[in-house]
Amino acid sequence: MQKSLYGTAVVLRPATPADIPALAAIRAKPEVYARWRGGEDLAAVVAEDLAYPGDHTLVIEYDDEVAGAIQWSAETDPDYRHANIDLYVDPAVHGRGVGSDAVRTLVRHLINDHGHHRVVIDPAADNAAAIRCYGKVGFRPVGIMRRYERGPDGAWHDALLMDLLAEELTDDTRPGGEGRAASSGA
Repeated sequence: MQKSLYGTAVVLRPATPADIPALAAIRAKPEVYARWRGGEDLAAVVAEDLAYPGDHTLVIEYDDEVAGAIQWSAETDPDYRHANIDLYVDPAVHGRGVGSDAVRTLVRHLINDHGHHRVVIDPAADNAAAIRCYGKVGFRPVGIMRRYERGPDGAWHDALLMDLLAEELTDDTRPGGEGRAASSGA
């Protein structure tokens, strides 16, 4: 059973079926739907996401409200072991550091509690806001994955592979801060 994780401004807690309506409503917002899609029945899609084997989905709470979801899974082959993460955040709270706090909180947990030395994320190459958010936490660009995902327009689009090594996790909690290497166990 997963535990709740506490960031500077967010709480990450295990998602439950009771969260499906709120998460589906966030997924339905045009800014989120454009990246995450999901068809006509978003509640069913969110329910599938929560039940997907090997994925761990946490609700992002901000000001005691559901503000999005962040999920992770792991490559368990010891020669390639690492974690990967993905998230979506309600556009109503964009620009408040919710995304970077959620990512930093989860990555710290993956490093300190699960022993991962490397975490990856793969935003759309044209998602400048997400790339900036992940960079604040310590993620670095690795390279473009060409024609990586099909967009809602049916065309293939590029993604940017980014990774973070444990010692690169930043611990800067100042709004708009540039980040600095964490000194607590990372």
